[in-house]
Amino acid sequence: MSVLWLATAAFAIGTEAFVIAGLLPVIAADLQVSLASTGQLVTVYALTYAVGSPLLAVAFNNLDRRTLLALALSSFIAANFLAATTFLLLLISRMLMAVGAGLCMPTALAVSVAIASPERRGRAIALVTSGLTVATVVGVPFGTLIGNHLGWRATFVMVAGLGAVALLGLLFGLPRGLPRTTATLGERIAVARRGAILHALAITVLWAAGGFTVFAYLSVPLRVLGFGPTEISLALLIFGSAAAIGNLLGGALADRIGPIPTAALGLTGMVLALALQSVTLKFVPPELARPLFLGLIFWQGLAAWAFYTAQVASIVRIEPNVATIALSLNASALYLGIAIGGMAGAVVLSVMDPSDLGWTGGLSVVAALAALLVQGRQMWLKPLKIAG
Repeated sequence: MSVLWLATAAFAIGTEAFVIAGLLPVIAADLQVSLASTGQLVTVYALTYAVGSPLLAVAFNNLDRRTLLALALSSFIAANFLAATTFLLLLISRMLMAVGAGLCMPTALAVSVAIASPERRGRAIALVTSGLTVATVVGVPFGTLIGNHLGWRATFVMVAGLGAVALLGLLFGLPRGLPRTTATLGERIAVARRGAILHALAITVLWAAGGFTVFAYLSVPLRVLGFGPTEISLALLIFGSAAAIGNLLGGALADRIGPIPTAALGLTGMVLALALQSVTLKFVPPELARPLFLGLIFWQGLAAWAFYTAQVASIVRIEPNVATIALSLNASALYLGIAIGGMAGAVVLSVMDPSDLGWTGGLSVVAALAALLVQGRQMWLKPLKIAG
């Protein structure tokens, strides 16, 4: 039951992290700021998470895990209530949300392992991470729908309520004195400096930057195509459903054909989906562009998250002895990429057109694919050198 409350916390955090994509135009109009400026709500959150999560984990290493989770969720809840007035206050609140989320998620995963029996640890981790997956399918479109109909502040109140439910469940359902296994900052740096890990982290950054150049501002081209608030929520539901399917598909293919070939397929599919989004917006008549664009959103979500699952499996295989640290670094790389994508999308909207988001994001994914192929070639040649 305790793991279920951890999954609820992950659901609240995942909803808040990604629902902003459907609310940017509403927030921009209400606070009278540009879309490019509003997009920095994505950037500051992701950058704070990427940098703050590993540093905070080390700083709070000696704190009881139950107390740490309560502190992280309390910060997250308070920040959601704080997001209510000016744009500056909203930016600050997003940074506080990232602090809470960056403390909560790694701790939740570690706690799920600590409280589960050895034969159930894999399922415990899967249950916690499923909170993030379910957030993309249910929380994000529902939160977008609420924000568009009741005001964007209502979405933050909803997320705060979800966080409060998780907090109460953990306070009453989680024991004290749980093991503390946080790696030191020196250990994290040592792992990050390993060539193969550094290469893999760069791929994750490029993938996330390309994907979130588009996803962070997805509601903008949807509005250009004439989508209303309910239809935008439907589009986010389509993306979230595709991401959940891609997550499962990526895992199955990684086991069958290997992580690197699966990751390459995912990146290739993502490049095509993003490029065709730009083509659709620029050249396809509106009556055909609307259903085609929804299909490309599904394709993007499927390919992107098939890649990410395979990428995680690949990182575990690269350095199995330090897999926990490597995956923590990969999470920071993910959010660093999201921050870069938020900034890149803002530049595109400032100097180009919403129809240029797709091909611009696709260029970053092309770079990720090239880096992946280099990594794959190195790994495939390694056995030949040993044999020689």
